[in-house]
Amino acid sequence: MASKKIYIFIDGKRVTTCEGRTVLEAAKENSLYIPSLCHHSDLKIKANCRVCCVKVEGSESLLPACSTKVYEGMKVITNSAQVRQARKTNLELVFAQHNEECQDCVWNKGCDLLKLAKENQIKIRRFEDRKKNYPVWQFGDFIHFDSSKCIDCGNCVEVCRNQGVGFLEIKKSGNFHQIVPSKKESSDCVYCGQCLMHCPAGAFEAETEFEKIQDPFKQKDKKIVFQFAPAIRSSLEEEFKISKKSNLTGKVIAAARKLGAHKVFDTSVGADFTTVTEAAEVVERIKKNENLPIMTSCCPSWVKYVELHYPEFIKNLSTARSPHVILGALIKTYWAKKEGLNPKNILVVSVMPCVAKKYEITKSGLKIKGIRPVDFVLTTREFARLIQDRGIDFTRLKPGKPDLVFGEPSGAGVIYGASGGVMESAFRTAYEKLTGLKLKNIDFKEIRGPEQVKEAEVSLNGIKRKIAVINGLGNAKNFLENLKTNKESGYTCVEVMACFGGCIGGGGQPLPADKQIRQKRAEILYLIDRNKKIRKAHENPAVKEIFASFLTKNQSLARKILHTKHRRKFRGYVKKYGKNKNLKF
Repeated sequence: MASKKIYIFIDGKRVTTCEGRTVLEAAKENSLYIPSLCHHSDLKIKANCRVCCVKVEGSESLLPACSTKVYEGMKVITNSAQVRQARKTNLELVFAQHNEECQDCVWNKGCDLLKLAKENQIKIRRFEDRKKNYPVWQFGDFIHFDSSKCIDCGNCVEVCRNQGVGFLEIKKSGNFHQIVPSKKESSDCVYCGQCLMHCPAGAFEAETEFEKIQDPFKQKDKKIVFQFAPAIRSSLEEEFKISKKSNLTGKVIAAARKLGAHKVFDTSVGADFTTVTEAAEVVERIKKNENLPIMTSCCPSWVKYVELHYPEFIKNLSTARSPHVILGALIKTYWAKKEGLNPKNILVVSVMPCVAKKYEITKSGLKIKGIRPVDFVLTTREFARLIQDRGIDFTRLKPGKPDLVFGEPSGAGVIYGASGGVMESAFRTAYEKLTGLKLKNIDFKEIRGPEQVKEAEVSLNGIKRKIAVINGLGNAKNFLENLKTNKESGYTCVEVMACFGGCIGGGGQPLPADKQIRQKRAEILYLIDRNKKIRKAHENPAVKEIFASFLTKNQSLARKILHTKHRRKFRGYVKKYGKNKNLKF
């Protein structure tokens, strides 16, 4: 049922909104500015920072716009002397618990903290920084949490809990509270990076962000090969403040070459290989009626979550390797042989929207003849920082084309970046393999969109098959719990992505990100797919040629390139180190 339309006044301007909205939401939908810090549309309203305080006629005290509900005829003042002074004081108190290290921050000097400090002309160091000696936590080798930068908004704790992980907790520390990792043996970080994506203060960062960003280029004896994920082409422009949303594939390739890449390949081609491999596995499991539903395995955070919390479902995970791992393996086998190169002299750099890909490439089971398929992972943010540090004008780059060895991807490979894309890609291929018929309508719109859980039914050889598409590990947890009690649920295929919206909302993507931003990124990927001549993975000429000339003739090697094994996982390590080593906590 649609909410009732009402009108309110903001700074004397009459605006229309709906019952149930907050003042902040009403302002945003009418393009009116009210500053905020702790508010994020993915999360519950907390009203912790009080930066969004406003004056409402009839109220004795100032009220937080993020939590104050609108009513008919409401009169709101956002910029009076009283409001400005309160906002200024609140900001100075926020800075009193935030250690500024702007040169080394995921926000790259683009955070709302700095913006608001400038707008309100505040004294950043008016109050002594009470957190200057708080510790830095390291979760495995992949996520760092500098608690001296934390502003106590609680976003990270909530999003971690929403993810079904619950690794971050709030602990009482003297007269204050402190966010710390859980000590529970059953809890562990899965490196999804959503804490990072929802932190307004840059307290979280991924490993190597940004100290070791130049490392690949120091190895002069190596041939550096870049590959880039589907989601990169629809989000990188945000790092360069380009307002127009467009397909940046050509510019990404040109930038990688400017950085010194010997070759540049599109990971979407790797996605085509993953699709063909996964579709074959779907067909085989349906025919044998075993280990169903089959669950996607290209999201390393999701795989670790299953291995850690639901080992009974490990058998349901697809054994297909993720796209960048398959392409990395083909670069160091097929391409190396074709070029007469020693695989040890090839350094593969993957540009990914994901923090967990840094973890994925360290797994020992991925090695082929003792060599890792991928040597280095850069997030979208790191790639952008590298371009900026090298003085490359990204906006003026003439678009390039991927090197011909692996050619262009199909449309199916590109939509891997959006929630539902992996399932849609696999369905396009699996349908034709199972039925022997050409799929006429290949747009599987039922499983597209930002919804966190999507379900559909497809008819295969007269049998209706249930499929599910899930983004967000908390939703996956609920699904698995239901599956435990209802083993005859009838699901055949399940796609799970740890991050909201899929890879487009990954932990390595540009900041900020919300549902609207993620949706715009997804729309670009679907537009690219729609404009492709080849939209099915198994029809990609490069995929067909490499299977025919290389993979089918080297079955044992092909198995290692295309497939992996999943194993029971246990809690990893957590380190704590302080800026003052004598300080005790």
